[in-house]
Formats: sequence, C-alpha cells, structure tokens
Amino acid sequence: MKTPNKRLRIVALLALGAGLAGTLSACSASTTTSAASATTAAAGGTYTLWDPYPNRDATSTWAVAIDACATQLGITIKRNSGNTGDTVKDLTTAASNLPDIAMVDNPKVSTLADAGLLTTAAENGLDVSSISANILSAGVLNGETYGVPVGANTLGLYYNPTVLAAAGVDIATVKDFASLTAALQKVVASGKKGITFSAVGTEEGTFQFLPWFWGAGADLTKLDSDKSIAALQLWTDWVKNGLAPNSVLQNTQGTSWDEFKTGDYGFAENGSWFQGDADTNKWGVIQVPGVSGGTAPAPTGGEFITIPVQKDTSRYATSAKIVECLTNGSAGATALGYVAPTSAGAQAQAAATTAGANAFWVKAVSDAKPRTADNLGTNYGIISEQLYTAMQNALSGAMSASDALKAGQIAVDAKLKK
Repeated sequence: MKTPNKRLRIVALLALGAGLAGTLSACSASTTTSAASATTAAAGGTYTLWDPYPNRDATSTWAVAIDACATQLGITIKRNSGNTGDTVKDLTTAASNLPDIAMVDNPKVSTLADAGLLTTAAENGLDVSSISANILSAGVLNGETYGVPVGANTLGLYYNPTVLAAAGVDIATVKDFASLTAALQKVVASGKKGITFSAVGTEEGTFQFLPWFWGAGADLTKLDSDKSIAALQLWTDWVKNGLAPNSVLQNTQGTSWDEFKTGDYGFAENGSWFQGDADTNKWGVIQVPGVSGGTAPAPTGGEFITIPVQKDTSRYATSAKIVECLTNGSAGATALGYVAPTSAGAQAQAAATTAGANAFWVKAVSDAKPRTADNLGTNYGIISEQLYTAMQNALSGAMSASDALKAGQIAVDAKLKK
C-alpha cells in the first residue's frame, strides 16, 4: 500500500521532473495530446491514453475499440502510441505530466506502484470484480490493485503432426517430462529435430522457462532448490544431448518460431499469438506438461491498464469508466489478440473460435500464473535476471545447473538485502 510519505516524495518528484516530461510524446504519432492540455471536466472532456502499439494505427481494431469507448462515454480519448521500450522510464520522466491511462507490461505494474505513480482501485473507483483472479493478481501489490489486464496470453507446446507421425510418436503419450523427452529422442532418431524454444538472456528467456520451472514444483524465492535444479537440468540435458539446438541461447520467441516454421522440428514452446500460423500449417498445440503429469502453470503475458496519479482527482471517475469499457468483455482483448480478462468475454471468444483466443487458449490462460504472483512485486525483476543468467550459464556449459542456480540465489539474496 502506498504510504503518505511516499506520496509526498512523489509530489516532489513530479515538480522536479517537469522539465523531463514528453519523452514518450517525442516518438509518438501526430495525433498525440499531452495530459496537461486535457480538460479538467469529470466527463465530456479529453483524456489521454498511452499504449505501446505504434504499429496499430487509427484504422486498427484496437484504435476502433478505443473510439467506441469514447463515443459510449461521450468523451475524447487521445492516444499516444509511442514505442515504449522502457515504460518505467517513460512514465518516471513524465512524472509531472502523466497520462490519464497508461498501459504497461504486467510485471512493471508493481515497480510503478512502488514508485507512487499509480492509483489504487480504492482511490480511482475502478470495479475489478469481473476480472479473472489469476490474471488480475499481477496488478496486485500488498493487497492493493493498481491495474487490470486488457487481456492475457500465455505459452503452449506446439507440435508438428507430420514430423511426429514419421517418428512414431503419438501426442497423446506426451504427459510429463519423461514422456516428452522420450518423444524428442524418437524425433531426433528419425532424422528430424526435437524442440525449439527461447532461452535468451532476457526476461523473454525467463518467460519461456517458467512453465518448466513451475511444472517441476519450483518456487521463485528458492532458485537453488532441488526442484529448481531439476527443471534447469531438463533443458540443459536437451541441449547437451542434441534434442534442442544451441541456438536456443540466442533465440527470441520470434526466431524460435521461425525455426519451427522450417518444418524440421517436432515441438516448439511458444505463445498463443502464433496460433494463426499454426492453424494455417495444421500444427497442433497442448499445454506444457508437469514433471509428473498434469498441466504446468504457464506465465501470463500482456499489458495492464493503469490509472496514474493526477493532481485533479475528479478525473479518476471517467478514467475508471474508460478502463472498464476496454476490459469488461472481449472487444479490447480481441483487438489485441489476447484472451479476454473476464470469464464472459473469454467464453464469447471461445465460441467465436478467435485465433489466439480459442477454447484451448481460454483454458490455458485460466490455468496460467502471473510472473509477479505470490506477492513478489518488485523483487520479481531481480529474481528473473538471476534466473535467465543461470539458464545461460548452464545451457552454454559454463556452469552446472546446480552451480548456476546456487550462484543466482546468492546474487538475489545480496540484492534484496540492500
């Protein structure tokens, strides 16, 4: 929860940051209007919304969804669609000139909340009762809700039925880590390649590793546990034994998918956003299995919509209505290729078999887990950095999985004690 002292410090920061405002505006479309020029009317005025989608122009389904909400509410919404590669920096440097609405990657919500830049649902009046609890929790810090998801995506295990058939693999037999490894061995023995994924030394690598980490029963607060080591050993053995390529160390999720698209691989771990490609090529997808069976929790991806601090608090009521319009249902989520954050919206998408939000992905998202779950908050970024560093060290052969994770936990402990 934000303390009064923290709020006072932020007010001082807002004043000091006035000369730095406009970082995001400088790289945005010409239609952008700064929050300072917005009217102070509680309704019928102009409200600013920052999103990280410069590739979605005024004719995109996302822009159309925003315009529909503006019309419904009788207001004007000005988008700033700058390429927010570092949303925390963008919002911090614009601290005295914050937008009414800001969309940020879900692990960044806790960082911005901790900095005192965001309002809580209790402060802004946002109704979060219809948002699915497992997705919403990424926006919760110390019991306070600081943002809501416009939607969510997650990861699954894609497979090429043609490759599997030639290798004598029945996908129904892939139920746990051991049976998946056995399937990979058959695929490689048949002359094809096993599995591709992203183990790059960034958050993207952590994101892809988490289903296996959580699927092994590991806990992010204990990187050096036996279960954590077993999860990393799985990937390390795959690379060492030729079941996964060395390229996973550099692969982004995009380049990993490009490898899978060659038709040479039996499996690929990747996101719901590639479902359209999979449909075109008649590839299948299953949820990542757990170490002993069942389904491994995959991490949720996607942006959260937040309501930053404003000097004129009367604006919050309309800002909350904008957020509710974009998140209550499936319009905003479908426009962005996400599974809707509400049960009703998600079921509507499943019924419409929307690519990336069909019945399979609706189920996968309902089983997913936010990266900052368990009240990790701002600690998540520190832990993630050490986790993907350990992955790089182990998969490259520089260290054993055990030593890499033990070193990672020591580094986490040292940073969290500061």
